[in-house]
Parts: sequence; structure tokens; C-alpha cells
Amino acid sequence: MTPASRRPLLLGAAALCTAAAGALFVHYAARSPAVEFVPPAEDICIVAPARVSAAHPYDPASGLDMLAARPVPADARCPVCGMYPARFPNWAAQIIFSDGSVHFFDSPVDLFAFLDEPARFDAEHTAEDAAALYVADHLSGGWLDARKAVFVIGSGVRGPMRGPDLPAFAEAAAAQAFIAEHGGRALAFDEIDRSTVRDLRSAAHSGHMH
Repeated sequence: MTPASRRPLLLGAAALCTAAAGALFVHYAARSPAVEFVPPAEDICIVAPARVSAAHPYDPASGLDMLAARPVPADARCPVCGMYPARFPNWAAQIIFSDGSVHFFDSPVDLFAFLDEPARFDAEHTAEDAAALYVADHLSGGWLDARKAVFVIGSGVRGPMRGPDLPAFAEAAAAQAFIAEHGGRALAFDEIDRSTVRDLRSAAHSGHMH
């Protein structure tokens, strides 16, 4: 086939592709508006959060004390990794600031990561502004004062990021029972230093950093 004879065939194919694309455009443009996006349950940082995140303001109509632990809204996103903490009730954490606003986290590792570098995630609050810190009891999902909780490091249980994390417990006995089954060792809040936090965050977010 000569170049001259191939030209009509190529032009015909191009026209056919253009017509198909146009038909698809009309089809999708005519569809009803898309339903609200609901991220899949297995979502891991599919959409990165903003460079810095605004804390959720205190709602006096909630009936809760300004520094009391709050239920995690379904649409709240962790300011550190972008995940949805409400999906992980036995791992979630929260920081309530002196102005009553709050950040929710998918796990204790990200709460500590925020305290380590708050300016990286929030333009308005510092670590000194944190008036109350809460972590979920890994057994019950109830809220614990993070400063009084017992954490387990180095266990075989993976956190929401599918990496090492810091499951929290109300009592040392509960933490030791968990350690007997899954390994690791117990740490108090004040024993979790900057180096520990950065090592955990690097491991937990390996391959998922934004």
C-alpha cells in the first residue's frame, strides 16, 4: 500500500476516534451529578491533606466541657497523614488546644508526630497550646488521658498505616497481657522521646509519605 492510499484510511480512523470521544463526553455530561465521594475502607493516604490543617473548632452546643474528649467526626482527617480517624476507634487520638479547638489522629504515632513538629501541620497552634491529649484504649476504644496511658512499642500488631505503632492501655496489667501475646515492651508517655517518634513515624509511613 502506497503512502497516498494509506492516507484516507488514517484520516478515517482519526475521525472515528474523534466521534467516539465526543459520544463519551456527551454521555457523561448528561449523567446526573456524582454522588458524594466516600473513600474506600482500605484507604491509606490516597489524598494527601493540605500542607497545614485547620483544627476543628469547639462547639458549645455539644454539651461537652471544652477540654473533654470528643467523638471523632466521620469526615475528620488526620492532619499528619490524611487518614480518617473515625475508622480506627481503637487507635484514634486527639489533641484539644487551649482555645477549645481539636485535631484528630488515626493513631498515637501521629499524635506524637504532631507534637514533635506542630508547625508542619498547623499554622496556628504550638505544642504548648495543647491543653488535653487523649488516646483510645486499644481494648475498649474509650478515651484515655494520653499522659497517663501505658503504650506498647515493638509489638507484632500493625497500626492503621500498616506499620509499627503505639497501642495504648489504661492499665499496666492490660499492656503486659498484650505484650505476652504480641511482643513488645511498655512505655509511659514521658518515655516516648523525639528519636522514638521519628523512628516510628518513618517506619509507619514508609511508602505512604506525602
